[in-house]
Order: sequence, then structure tokens, then C-alpha cells
Amino acid sequence: MKKVLIVILLFFAAIVAIDKLLLPYYTEIGQQTVVPDVRNMTYAQASKALEKVGLKAMKSYNVRYLPNVSPDQVIDQVPAPSSVVKPGRNVYLVLNRKDKPNYPMPDLSGRTEHEARQALERIGMVISDVQTQAISEPDQDGRVLSQSVPPDVVLKSGSEVSFIVGKLEQEPIGTRRVIVPDVLGMSVDQARGVLIRSGLSLGKVSYERSMLLVPDTVIGQKPLANEMVQYGQSVDMTVAEAE
Repeated sequence: MKKVLIVILLFFAAIVAIDKLLLPYYTEIGQQTVVPDVRNMTYAQASKALEKVGLKAMKSYNVRYLPNVSPDQVIDQVPAPSSVVKPGRNVYLVLNRKDKPNYPMPDLSGRTEHEARQALERIGMVISDVQTQAISEPDQDGRVLSQSVPPDVVLKSGSEVSFIVGKLEQEPIGTRRVIVPDVLGMSVDQARGVLIRSGLSLGKVSYERSMLLVPDTVIGQKPLANEMVQYGQSVDMTVAEAE
């Protein structure tokens, strides 16, 4: 009688195990869910939306920084929206890079406007202005003549830059325009050379005493960097002088 009772108990225990453990497992194997579109949501909003359909959010980061995109905004997701997956699946949410990377400014001189735009967009720079300047040499037509930031200067991604493109037509040299370069931090001799190469000249040099700044370093300029001025215009500078 004891043996029969034990067998009956084991039988019922097996039924309970199948009901509680095996059946849910096999049922879950057959379950599927559709991945919602969580792009352009914040990470918190996207996590909640995925959790509602039984999926898990995982952070991932874009390989390059995108200007004008919040660092908490989802810009892509894997698996893609409308994909059919099993419950519990990880969904990788791609966010913008946290830090703006640094890039050396490319040399745009001689490039077409399209080539210049592509070069700047690849490193995330913002093109604030593109102007044209009349030229008389056919080989300069449609090509970059000058740029607001000199080549190889290191900038944060998202910085604003501008450039001037040549347009073939006759124009008196007195009406030509150039971009004032940034000479802050340079020595007077370095600044003079940069201005001359940009089609400008050195104007009035005034001195300001300072215990903190390196003597003979340019600490102010007028007109300011990136302004459009006439070809040959002079640029005044303020230079640090030892106490």
C-alpha cells in the first residue's frame, strides 16, 4: 500500500512540475513580439516602450558625434523597428556620442564648393556662410579661395566655419572680399604673415600689460575673426606686454 501511495504522490508531483516549469517554457518558445519604433525618443522613453512588450533596452553609442542632436536621443536601434523577435530580447539603442571630438581643419583651398561641403560635413562642422567673390582667372571659378579657419587648426565637431568661392566675372580689386583669419594667440610676426597671405595688412598695434600672458602674444584683433572685409584692409591688434 505504501508503494502505491508513493507512486501516486510522485505522479502528482510530476504533473505539478510539468504545469509550473515545462509548459511555460515550451509556451514561451513559441511566443513572438514586434519591436516598436523608438527612434527619436529619449533613452528613458524608449526603455519604457520596449519594457511594455517584454524587451530590454541596451545602450550603444554612435561612432561619430552628430551636431544638433541631444546626447540622450535615440538615433538608431538594433533590431530595426517592426522586426519580429522572442520576448526578453535585447534591443540596442544607439545614442549620440557624449563628447564632441576634435578634428584638424581641412585645407579647402582649390576645392569645389561641393567638395568643401563634403569635407566639412564628414567631420561634423557647421557651415555658417558661403560667399562668392568675383575673380578673373577661369581656373578659380567655382573653387574655394579662402576659409575662416586656417588648415590644421584643431576644432571641436560642431564648430561654425565659412568660406569664399570664386565666381568668374570682372570686378575691381577694391571690391574684393576676404575672411579675416583668427590670429589670437600668435606672435606679432606670425599674425602679420597670416594676414598678408589672406590678402590683408597689419594695422595699428597697441600693447596691454599683463603678468599672466606671454609677451608679444596677440590678445585682441579688430576686425574680429571670420568677418568679411575688403581685400587689403588692415587689421588692428592688441599685444600682451610684460609688466
